[in-house]
Amino acid sequence: MDTRSIHAAIRFGLGTRPDQPPPADPLPWLRAQITGPAPPLLPPAKGGTHPSLDECFETWLEDEREPLPENRNMHRRALHLQEREALFAEAILTPAPFRERLVWFWANHFTVSRRSNAVTPLAGDHLRSAIRPHVTGSFADMLLAAVRHPAMLYYLDQDRSIGPNSPLGKRARRGLNENLAREILELHTLSPAAGYAQEDVTQFAALLSGLSVIRTRPPFGTEFRAGAHEPGPKTILGRQFGEGEAAIEEAFRWLAAHEATHRHLALKLAQHFVADTPPPAATRRLFGVLRDTGGDLGAVSLALLDLPEAWAPPLGKLRTPQDFSIAAHRALGAGVEAGRAALAMADALGQPLWFAPAPAGWPDTAAEWSSPEGILQRLDRAYQLAGRHSRLDPVAVLEATLGPLARAETVTAIRRAGSPRDGLTLLLGSPEFQRR
Repeated sequence: MDTRSIHAAIRFGLGTRPDQPPPADPLPWLRAQITGPAPPLLPPAKGGTHPSLDECFETWLEDEREPLPENRNMHRRALHLQEREALFAEAILTPAPFRERLVWFWANHFTVSRRSNAVTPLAGDHLRSAIRPHVTGSFADMLLAAVRHPAMLYYLDQDRSIGPNSPLGKRARRGLNENLAREILELHTLSPAAGYAQEDVTQFAALLSGLSVIRTRPPFGTEFRAGAHEPGPKTILGRQFGEGEAAIEEAFRWLAAHEATHRHLALKLAQHFVADTPPPAATRRLFGVLRDTGGDLGAVSLALLDLPEAWAPPLGKLRTPQDFSIAAHRALGAGVEAGRAALAMADALGQPLWFAPAPAGWPDTAAEWSSPEGILQRLDRAYQLAGRHSRLDPVAVLEATLGPLARAETVTAIRRAGSPRDGLTLLLGSPEFQRR
């Protein structure tokens, strides 16, 4: 396997699998993952199908019907564990790892976290219905789906936001919650570089008032409550919007098409796929594609493949704990049942799925994940994982996983290892394996 093939599988994908060797010419393989249809999702490890949004809400209601207080999170927790395991299993086994990496990237961009208990039964559907369908489509469509999903509305307390001059606001003497408006402007679209002010946040929050959730009866999901919507026009960065649900969608599409949004997204993509501090030229090229295509995520994904900087050696990005866990299980040819083990590894290494510390999501730079303690923990987890795969030949796994990217010192150490387990531990703990 040549350097370019391995580089493609690691930099753009999620790491190699012994049963999915990247082709000698990886570009058509990578492009087909963007231009072709998404592969079908694996079923959950225990069989059946992934739950619909209605079924997620029914699980919540099932908890509330439990007579014992200590059981009133039981069904939601079981569903959440199933969803988390399924997502890791998908990453371990996917035949379209570039596309799947983009799913994880955009899910982190539109973070929801079970730090809000209401998110627990809904996070899986958020990724499945608001992120996956739009990964190669329009950013505006993804924005609309992701921020109006009940998981996001609950996570950022939008269900508590009521226009103070609306009929409901006057009766209940309640007001705006600015969380969703602030995070959309700061994190999801413009970024602070656009120069918006606090008044823009307040005006946007007023525009979003009325967006809420139906939870206690079908049809479950997002609803617009006109009686909670702040009346009158709203002005955001000098642009005036009217009232009602149509004005909310107009604002979302305007933000999605804004040049500041395209600059922000270009920087994040370059930072993820090129370097923690990406070359300005790479960011400019991605920005140009987003600007010229009106936010076409498929087009900008293909543009990533045309960046010389993304192919330049060496692999410079440090794998996050989630990346490391997925890559390690892929390298050892793990199956669908490994979703739980991969999830547990990422949790233990400090990056639990759907539990980011803040709406900004998990950090994507080496400084956050390269502490000596963190690296030692990776070695410990690598040793535990290697013990479950000690039937494998470490040298063969090395060739399939790193190939020509392995340093001579790493090759020698693995060849001299006292046991297959030790050899696999040295491979998974090597400096090269920590990078992508």
